[in-house]
Amino acid sequence: MRKKWFYKIPGILLMVTAAVAIFGYVVEQLWNWLIPAIVGWRPINFWQAVGILLLSKILFGGFRGRGGNYWRHRMGERWEKMSPEQREKFSRALRARCGHGDFQPEEQKI
Repeated sequence: MRKKWFYKIPGILLMVTAAVAIFGYVVEQLWNWLIPAIVGWRPINFWQAVGILLLSKILFGGFRGRGGNYWRHRMGERWEKMSPEQREKFSRALRARCGHGDFQPEEQKI
């Protein structure tokens, strides 16, 4: 079993390297095509494009290691622990916040 994993590592490293190279090239080309014409900033090189990718991953994606369903799973757990009254109150407040329904906050009810 360990021998199989040992042979997979170079393939994984090759795929990661290829992905970084492709995405870096795409970001570099898009930046150099759009940004100088729109904003007047100067063009960037490949390594600056890879740096922008890394920075955007840190700022917007993070390195949490959680899947995309993490928030949905946690909300499902909280929903299960709520009483039916709490669920209804939460649903009405969420609809009001999103601009749906005729929910009025507690202090404004007559």
